[in-house]
Amino acid sequence: MRLRIVTFNAALSRRTHRALAADLAAGDAQARAVARILRHLQPDVLLVNELDYTPCGTALARFRRDYLAGADVPESPLVLPHVFTAPVNTGIPSGLDLDRDGRSDGPADALGFGAFPGQYGMALLSRHPITAGARTLRRLPWRSMPGAWLPRDPDSGRPWYTPAALARLPLSSKSHWDIPLDVGGHRLRLLASHPTPPAFDGPERRNHCRNHDELRLWRDYLDGADYIVDDRGERGGRPDDAPVVLLGDLNADPHDGNGEAAMIDALRHHPSLQDPVPRSAGGAARAAPGDGDPALHTLASGGFGLRVDYCLPDRQLTVRDAGVYWPAPESPGHELVGDGRRVVSSDHRAVWLDVDWPP
Repeated sequence: MRLRIVTFNAALSRRTHRALAADLAAGDAQARAVARILRHLQPDVLLVNELDYTPCGTALARFRRDYLAGADVPESPLVLPHVFTAPVNTGIPSGLDLDRDGRSDGPADALGFGAFPGQYGMALLSRHPITAGARTLRRLPWRSMPGAWLPRDPDSGRPWYTPAALARLPLSSKSHWDIPLDVGGHRLRLLASHPTPPAFDGPERRNHCRNHDELRLWRDYLDGADYIVDDRGERGGRPDDAPVVLLGDLNADPHDGNGEAAMIDALRHHPSLQDPVPRSAGGAARAAPGDGDPALHTLASGGFGLRVDYCLPDRQLTVRDAGVYWPAPESPGHELVGDGRRVVSSDHRAVWLDVDWPP
């Protein structure tokens, strides 16, 4: 059978922790456009980045019920009964002045950049059951990674973060998840994350360094690194040889932007993974500065574009097709993504992958 996997940074994040649920209850045009894209794609497995997390799950439940499966959207309903979501580090106060602006209560002082706990959260939705054995790496200390790219003060050469900060600061800006699914009696593992953008910092490049190491964590996980300890205290990387798909907004472009091309390439060309290089007609039609192919872009903001969102399947899997949801101008569906100058659904594009199953 065909198994369709989609990742989408849906930009369903708001400035306060109750705002998304309120917007969805009132009827939100942006969320409706997001839902129409997803209902058109009809994924079997979906990772949504930037969907504000709350322990009660009100916003997620309303989005699933009223937007993905609701009756007032023209495309066929999308029903994904199995859900995994969990806390993220964004917005959790550190109590420390991590960005050295003289305050310790700003969004850049949180364990992951955010104005409130759960901002820019994640959710994984599936037609297929989520099985026991999910692993989260939200609490893994950054300093525990051997050879970590811990930032340094460019003037003094000393570590940017104090020992107290490093004792508190996790590697993951949001979280890293390994979620096992039972797909027709066979196990599939989804490796989901949303590393911090490698920008919006200073000459110490603290976000750049963290993005690099958040990507490296997946490389080390696939390689079975012993330093990795999950949030339940279990040590080690990839626990079995079940096929994986690594997906999410990784905030790194192989050619352009502020990220480390070498590290995103280390994932794209990892011996366990393959890169199907998904393309779109809409991206190809849009001129954007830089060295990368615009047809591969998944982020459009103003006049620039980048490839930052990925579905990288296991080499055990046979890829049937892959693409980026970005219809060409004047094509049906283009109105849901817009021209890149204003956000209609999201400034990101949904990336989809079709694989043959079972492997």
